[in-house]
Amino acid sequence: MSKRIAQDESQADTKKLDTSFNKEQIHSFFDPQVWQTSFQDLLKQEVARSEPYRWGTIKSLMDDTLLRNVRKEVLNEIAFTKKETDIYKVYQSGDLANLSGLDWDDLSRLPSLYQLRAAIYSQEFRDVISTITGSGKLSGIKTDMSVNTYRNGCHLLTHDDVIGSRRVSFILYLPDPDKQWKEKYGGALRLFPAIVPNVPSTDYSAKLVPQFNQIAFFTVQPGLSFHDVEEVRVDRHRLSIQGWFHIPQPGEDGYIPGEQEETESKSTLQQLQTKELQEFDFPKPHRVDFPCEELKLYEDFTEFGFTSSELEYLGQFVNPIYLQKSTITSLNKSFINESLVELPNFLKSDLAEEMKKIIRTTEIELPAPQTSKQIQFPWKCAVPPHKQRFMYIDGKDDFDLSESSIRFSNKIGPQEVPNFGLLQKTPLSEPDHKIVQLCQFLKSIVFRKWVKILTSLILTSDQVLARRFRPGQDFILATTTDKELARAHLGESNVLLEATLGLTPTAANPENWDSGEFGGYELCMALENDGSDFEDDDPAIYKPSDPNDDSVLYSKQCTWNHLCLMVRDPSVLKFIKYVSVNAHGSRWDISCQWNVKQEEEDEQEDDNENNE
Repeated sequence: MSKRIAQDESQADTKKLDTSFNKEQIHSFFDPQVWQTSFQDLLKQEVARSEPYRWGTIKSLMDDTLLRNVRKEVLNEIAFTKKETDIYKVYQSGDLANLSGLDWDDLSRLPSLYQLRAAIYSQEFRDVISTITGSGKLSGIKTDMSVNTYRNGCHLLTHDDVIGSRRVSFILYLPDPDKQWKEKYGGALRLFPAIVPNVPSTDYSAKLVPQFNQIAFFTVQPGLSFHDVEEVRVDRHRLSIQGWFHIPQPGEDGYIPGEQEETESKSTLQQLQTKELQEFDFPKPHRVDFPCEELKLYEDFTEFGFTSSELEYLGQFVNPIYLQKSTITSLNKSFINESLVELPNFLKSDLAEEMKKIIRTTEIELPAPQTSKQIQFPWKCAVPPHKQRFMYIDGKDDFDLSESSIRFSNKIGPQEVPNFGLLQKTPLSEPDHKIVQLCQFLKSIVFRKWVKILTSLILTSDQVLARRFRPGQDFILATTTDKELARAHLGESNVLLEATLGLTPTAANPENWDSGEFGGYELCMALENDGSDFEDDDPAIYKPSDPNDDSVLYSKQCTWNHLCLMVRDPSVLKFIKYVSVNAHGSRWDISCQWNVKQEEEDEQEDDNENNE
């Protein structure tokens, strides 16, 4: 899954930058050490030895006075726009590639920034970057640069920067020059090793806390150069200039015919290998088929035909109001009209209060695991982090997040069916015991019957996951379902029925989440085409504050004791927004997915044929 980051790839300038800066002036814009051969040789060695891939940093890059002036100009003259998608939240300027096209009135307000851009893309500095990274020649025509400021809550999730003809990424940091940017402020650049190409590890292995006049750079390596920007935790400007050096363009030294096309083709490599790489996705969207005998129970179940024993079992979990025939009839009409229905206070009150107390106590007394290795069974960590990261319970055994362990689990070892009942018999903490018990209930035959009469859909398979999205850690990036969900021999519809039971204790007070600033919300949006080529679409770029943005089909903040049932087809993107480190607690829920078929489908088809 290819993810676009904060700035779309800029259009190339068609002419070389026309400046009057000579070599001596260009040199004067930088710290003198940059031009020392010994300094460059040392950097080259450091980059060659760097892990998890080729990267480096220079702690004092530019002339101090020049960069201080740049910072003043940026803060005084450039307007920043808040931009937010499933993968980032940032305040960003427009593209700075075309400063040379501004008239003098505009340039007179940004003279230092103009000098900086000319210096960065000068032949002299490009040669330095080419030497120390071993990347090959770099373009001076195609420039690609913007100013970003990360404020409290801003972040950029894991990605590899592989877009178009990019060859080297760089970030020049401009926080307050007179105050140290401390690690506790957040905003660090974090680098992730790859389990295999295109599959990053869950945890980062290198981290750079930015300081004023420091540059970080790395060679853009398809499937390897994964990194993120840690969420900023303080109300300060973590200002930076983000940019890329591109491969040489026609007429430039180092231009190779066909290299542009070859490089750009690697941008879609991840998409082309999606099926192959899905073996590294956990949890997988695998739904377990119901036996034929059980399926017939759902097909034959009509009206409100629950036995007293069935009602007794349902009553152990469900609010009595949702076991009344009149309520279910009303909800069924709503669901048929809207393909969605919401049930507040779904669990019976005493069970809900007990669970809220247990889960909240756990959050307060036990710090949430910060790395995948700290997560203990029955919980696991969703991977890979350029798609998703959260804790989950799926009722299966545990395994290591290594290439060999994953391949054994997928190709060699026993293929387990989820068994929450067996899991119940293992030693569990009190909150885990209650959550697993709820998962068992949601997999029960009588609950599936209840869903059938509420939705008029016959369930044919299921997947149930308990999930925890930790502050400062977890999310699910925008994804669709498989294109082909329906299995013809079962007469299924090409949709999923999905249910989310919100169990976030801090959401009992809606004010803790309703602003949306802490993330954790679920959002569904329509693709802009018919879905036939949706894998090439950009992930959910949305305008949460724009009431006229009709691409957003559904949005829901974290909830407590709230069940939502919806039908989703392959044209709908869905994500869970990254949970901010400033959130009042984790997002907790239980997620269910079912393949379905229409009730009395054969009779309806016969009627249609007769009418024709």
